[in-house]
Amino acid sequence: MLEVQGIAVRYGALEAVRDVSFTVEPGQIVALVGANGAGKSTTLKALMGMLPLARGSVRWQGDPIERLPADQRVVRGLALSPEGRRLFPRMTVQDNLLVGAHTVRSRASVRRSLERVHALFPRVAERRHQLAGSLSGGEQQMVAIGRAMMAEPQVLMLDEPSLGLAPKIVAEIAGAIQRINQEAKLAVILVEQNARMALRLAHQGHVYEQGQVIRSGPGAQLLADPFVQTAYLGL
Repeated sequence: MLEVQGIAVRYGALEAVRDVSFTVEPGQIVALVGANGAGKSTTLKALMGMLPLARGSVRWQGDPIERLPADQRVVRGLALSPEGRRLFPRMTVQDNLLVGAHTVRSRASVRRSLERVHALFPRVAERRHQLAGSLSGGEQQMVAIGRAMMAEPQVLMLDEPSLGLAPKIVAEIAGAIQRINQEAKLAVILVEQNARMALRLAHQGHVYEQGQVIRSGPGAQLLADPFVQTAYLGL
C-alpha cells in the first residue's frame, strides 16, 4: 500500500533522517521506535508532505506522491494524528472532529465516521459539546485520533499517542489502536517512545537510531532481540 524507499530529510545542514526504507501492507500495524530525536516523527511529517524530501521516494499504491501537497495525500488515504494532539482548545470536541473531515464531500460519510469515532471512544461522544481545552490529556488524545479518522484514511499515522498519559490511559489507547486496526480495517504507522507497547501491537517494527533504521522485523521478534531489550526495554 505504502512504499518508502531511501528517504532523507534535512533541517538545514542537519540530515535528520537518512536512507530509511520500509513498506506498509494493508491491515498492518507498523511501529517506528527509538530514542527521542532519532527521526521517527520527522519521518511521519515527510510522509504527510509537511517536510520535503532531500532524496528518496514515497509511493502510494504504486504511484509516486512525494511531490503532492499534504491535503492531496489526505485525499489519497493518509492521515496524521500529530504529537502533542494539536487540538483547537476553544472549539467543541465535535467541531474539532469535523475539522478532520474537511476533505470528505459526502454528509453520509461524515455521519458514519462520527458514529465510528463515538463507538470507539464513548467518552468523546459524551463530551462532544464541551470545549476541547477542558478535557483531560487522555480524552484529548482520543479526540486527536478521532479527528484523523474523520478523513476516512486507509493508513492512519499516530505520533506519540501515549506521551504524557497515565499507565491506565496508555492501556486504553493501545486497545483503541488494536480495534482501529482490526475492526475499522485501517493500517497504522505508530511512532512511540514506549517501545514495549508499540512492538506488542506491531506486525512489523523498525528501530531508529540517529536518523537511520538499524533493526527491522516482526514486532514479537524485536521484543525478543537482546539489543532491543537492552537499549530500549530496560531489560
